[in-house]
Amino acid sequence: MNTKLILDYLTELRENNNREWYHAHKAEQKEANAQFEALVQELLLQIGKFDGSITPREPKELTFKLVRDTRFSHDKSPYNPAFRAHMGPQGKLPVPVGYYLMVKPGDQSFLGGGLFADMFADATTRIRDAIAAHGKEWEEILQDSKFQESFAVRGTALKRVPAGYDREHPQAEFLKYKSWYLEYPISDKAFADGETFLNQAVSLFQVMKPFNDFLNRALEGFQMPSR
Repeated sequence: MNTKLILDYLTELRENNNREWYHAHKAEQKEANAQFEALVQELLLQIGKFDGSITPREPKELTFKLVRDTRFSHDKSPYNPAFRAHMGPQGKLPVPVGYYLMVKPGDQSFLGGGLFADMFADATTRIRDAIAAHGKEWEEILQDSKFQESFAVRGTALKRVPAGYDREHPQAEFLKYKSWYLEYPISDKAFADGETFLNQAVSLFQVMKPFNDFLNRALEGFQMPSR
């Protein structure tokens, strides 16, 4: 796969973020998208070797559109100059959690995992309950040396431990969270070297797996709200 070609197209889209340019360069868009899907396909194969919950799928089922919803945004740029994919047990659904890739020029690319969404109250409750009940296991995951070298848990959080949870709990800070996710930044230079990037991504996703596993055990039985 040609990861530099992906970056080059997205860079041009960022600099020409209008419908006229986009439609005049559909051929370039299709080629860049094909390269990104090839990357996603290879990631799926490699992740599946250490995470049996990730099964082969059509990459296009896991990717997100370039077109932005500008109805409620001050920024009326029609496109998001980024290729994104979520590789989870149920495809690109946010639950169960999986492995996320965003490619965005300007050193804004990153690898991610965990629960990014904070609007699912039941999911938040399930994870809080799991951290409260299995604080030692949660701590061991976060204190692993390889994990600490690469990740720090992020997410939206309350100012105080919510009612019903022990404010003195050893993991009280994480009980404040409404979402729990990881991000690892990727520079344009690192992404442009496709083979090296692929190996790096697979290694980082493998380090991420126990974190995802903990969240997904907590989320067993969760039902996505119907639209």
